[in-house]
Amino acid sequence: MKCMAIVEFGDASVFQMINLDKPSVKPGHILITVKATSVNPLDFKLRKGFFPDLIPEFPIILHGDVAGIVAEAGEDVTKFKVGDEVYGCAGGLLNMHGALAEFMLVDANLIAHKPKSLSFTEAAALPLVSLTAWEALITKANLQKNQSILIHGGTGGVGHVAVQLANWLGAKVFTTSSDEKKLAIAKQLGAHVAINYKTTKPEKYVAEHAQDSGFDIVFDTVGGENIHPSVQAVAPFGQVISILPSGTFDSAAAFVKSLTMHYVFQPLPLITGVNRAHYGEILEKIATLVDEGVIKPLIDEREFTVHDVAAAHDHLEKGNAIGKVVIQGF
Repeated sequence: MKCMAIVEFGDASVFQMINLDKPSVKPGHILITVKATSVNPLDFKLRKGFFPDLIPEFPIILHGDVAGIVAEAGEDVTKFKVGDEVYGCAGGLLNMHGALAEFMLVDANLIAHKPKSLSFTEAAALPLVSLTAWEALITKANLQKNQSILIHGGTGGVGHVAVQLANWLGAKVFTTSSDEKKLAIAKQLGAHVAINYKTTKPEKYVAEHAQDSGFDIVFDTVGGENIHPSVQAVAPFGQVISILPSGTFDSAAAFVKSLTMHYVFQPLPLITGVNRAHYGEILEKIATLVDEGVIKPLIDEREFTVHDVAAAHDHLEKGNAIGKVVIQGF
């Protein structure tokens, strides 16, 4: 099969077209004809060698997100049959080749039926970010109706799904972004209030929108030093959720507010093999919400094919994308 692989760590120029043997289906797995994938920050971090333990040998085919058609199913797989349209986040690290190839062999537990209302390209935008948002807001924080939540980065990959999920759950949704175009998009997605974090400091928007006490929940999709405004903006006894490593963090600020701190590392079930079926179950629920009109993927306006994967990586890595960067398959 044809694939775009890397044989060393580096910038986006390390991608090269190679041919590898088509994977053989095995018990508990399905072979997917790849129709589309999407780029996540994890993909370019793996490419650059940030997590060398997750790339034990080369060549490696990156990209966990996939949408496609079941080509073969293991003899013990009952949930899927040949011809089913599916999506999921199921590889691109360790010994699990990813979606930058004609075919992708995946654990059936990590996969769900694709939303009927979406194209393959649209569906490929959703798996990793939807799983992350669901785990953060529902599994971890147990977000309830009428609670207030501040979502940093409301037009990013995870953020745009989180805004829509929080709105569906009946929360009072606040979000931050960096310019007027993104703020308008965030409100279209369901945010009740969109805040320009470049012109409005946390103390000001907390005073204006959270009665000086803070938000019930703050979801940080940005990471790094953004943990500080997140802790500053949350109410006493509240919850902060982060999906990225924090910068230098003084836990005393969280201690004096008696906060609950959550972290979501989305690839963990892929890495450990633990709780994989939970991801397939979440994606089935996400597909239903998509088909009911609750969630819509926000797709960046630039279009890429698998042959343009280097340009797609550069586009996301430079911060030029709004929403998800998607890639059509071979």
